[in-house]
Amino acid sequence: MTDPRAGGAVEYHEVHEDASDDARRAAIIDGLPQVDDSTPLAAQLAADARRRIELSGRRFPRPESTRVLTIANQKGGVGKTTTAVNLAAALAQAGLNVLVIDNDPQGNASTALGVDHRAGTPSVYEVLVEDEELAAVVQRSSRIPRLLCAPATIDLSGAEIELVSLVARENRLRNALTAYLEHRAAVGEDRLDYVFIDCPPSLGLLTVNAFVAAREVLIPIQCEYYALEGLSQLLKNVQLIKNHLNPLLHVSTILLTMYDARTNLAQQVAAEVREHFPEQTLRTTVPRSVRISEAPSYGQTVMTYDPGSTGALSYLAAARELAERARPVAAVPAAAAADDVQTKEY
Repeated sequence: MTDPRAGGAVEYHEVHEDASDDARRAAIIDGLPQVDDSTPLAAQLAADARRRIELSGRRFPRPESTRVLTIANQKGGVGKTTTAVNLAAALAQAGLNVLVIDNDPQGNASTALGVDHRAGTPSVYEVLVEDEELAAVVQRSSRIPRLLCAPATIDLSGAEIELVSLVARENRLRNALTAYLEHRAAVGEDRLDYVFIDCPPSLGLLTVNAFVAAREVLIPIQCEYYALEGLSQLLKNVQLIKNHLNPLLHVSTILLTMYDARTNLAQQVAAEVREHFPEQTLRTTVPRSVRISEAPSYGQTVMTYDPGSTGALSYLAAARELAERARPVAAVPAAAAADDVQTKEY
């Protein structure tokens, strides 16, 4: 007979090992030399060393059900695609099953994940316009086995016009994603833990489809003056979608990107965002990084291109913070928040 206590013993052993591992990491971190901010380079190197020890080889907790997040910001160049692919890669490397849906006609997420998205490749366009099954277009990343991608091709640039005349045009991505998750369960494939939907920098039908398909909105905010100008309008648009199309939608996460601690402007923008959205804003900030910018040109995320770089460690820390939020934080009262967020003269 099987000892009914065996499972408990294994579980205890794993917990004991985790506790011992944490203790070893803490001891190593405590042994690192203390460096103050008077030497910025040394301080950054010390911070990276601590993060590397703290995060290397860790497995992140699985959510109770699949979390679907739309990465959105109406302003371009704030790091939407970069955030989507690097958070996805970090979570996949930490043992979670992740899907990235590239809903941007530029196809930059597909490029960064190294999946084929040449014209004629089965893509999100066929899913939205031609009722193709999502399972038929999803590709597996060659570098990170647990990471999947539904690519975007140039055909998607015409989808905004073609969707106008289609029935239930706002729900097409949600219906396809629901069918895909059911398909995975039916064929015995492991449940997806995260789905990230990368959006174009506009509120057209592609972005509306992403909002309707998701339950959470993750907003990357560039630490510059103009980034705050579009935030109030974005929150109002999220509220409109919530009121009319998707009552479960809410802003759960805000990530500060392109952060430069040397400038007063970045510090003031960060303080402004944290003041208005204390629960939604991650503690981790992502700095400006040459390595993050270089990685897509090699068909990679920074997580595989230079995993020891400051940018990769920052995204890994942000992914851990996101994963440890077992329950999404309370919804932002978008209408009120939109009125409160005012850009200041910096």
